[in-house]
Amino acid sequence: MTRLDVAPPEAEGPVECDGPRALVVEAREVPLGGVRGMEVHRTLPHRSLPMVGAWCFLDRFGPQQTLMRVEPHPHIGLQTVTWPIVGEVRHRDAVGSDVVVRPGVLNLMTSGAGIAHSEYSVGEGPIPLDALQLWVALPESRRHGAPAFERHEDLPVLDLGDGSDAVVVMGELGGISSPATVHTPIVGAELRLAAGATVRIPLDPTWEYAVSGMVGAAEATTGVDAVDADASRRPAPAIEPGSTASVDHTRLVYLGTGRDHLELRSDEGARVFLLGGEPFEADIVMWWNFVGRSHDEIAEAREAWEARSSRFGEVVDHGPERIPAPSLPGVRLTARRRRV
Repeated sequence: MTRLDVAPPEAEGPVECDGPRALVVEAREVPLGGVRGMEVHRTLPHRSLPMVGAWCFLDRFGPQQTLMRVEPHPHIGLQTVTWPIVGEVRHRDAVGSDVVVRPGVLNLMTSGAGIAHSEYSVGEGPIPLDALQLWVALPESRRHGAPAFERHEDLPVLDLGDGSDAVVVMGELGGISSPATVHTPIVGAELRLAAGATVRIPLDPTWEYAVSGMVGAAEATTGVDAVDADASRRPAPAIEPGSTASVDHTRLVYLGTGRDHLELRSDEGARVFLLGGEPFEADIVMWWNFVGRSHDEIAEAREAWEARSSRFGEVVDHGPERIPAPSLPGVRLTARRRRV
């Protein structure tokens, strides 16, 4: 998935962020890949919360009836995790992949030093479409390597009791590991909560976590008052104080570190995505579709894309069509730092 919003550089300076938190990030609407009339909402990155572990990006496109046509575009320094809820999307990339992305199947693309891909909804007209698109920042040991793509149709399931379970999409949860390739300690899991269920999710106290709603609504027991990540921009507080926080498709709830479990309850049943991991090894510079460590690295990647460099390869079954890179801002890009 390509980004079109170009965020201003973030201020420098360390921020204390250890311990349990309950930061509520409301999704914001963003444009996508030159496609007009397509509804896309983003919770990561946020100016107060650039990452959760190695997870650095979370978009929700849908639910909607739409025709999706995202032409070839580049990535560096990340993995794309596509997790459909409704509908099918055709993925093509520069390592020769040409697959249909379906609900329940993980499609994982690793950019390494550079890759290009495209995403089209299946068919010639609008279809029901709803999916999560996430990015994982690659560590120094992998971000300069070769691109790759993998697909996993049989993902492990962790029994949570009370008729609920968790599909382990990426990484590890409760001793259950996904077959997907990861390069830092992380977890990405779809939690499927039965109606009336209260479940206890095992967590690693040294990792940081967040939950984002997919379908239905749940209540997360936070143990601390929830804080509105955009409170300074609102005329009145949007979050009621208390030891629980509501999780639905419009928001992400960041939980911080220091927790050995998370309790979730849903009255009518819900699907929730859990993301977490070991705090990332470095601050990242993130602009457009690129994850790097410096302004110069990002500028070099942009120049290579605009010059049609072989660095990104050619997307299978595509001609010259592609998404051009936006102009760089008039100031140097700096690392995104936490403000919570």
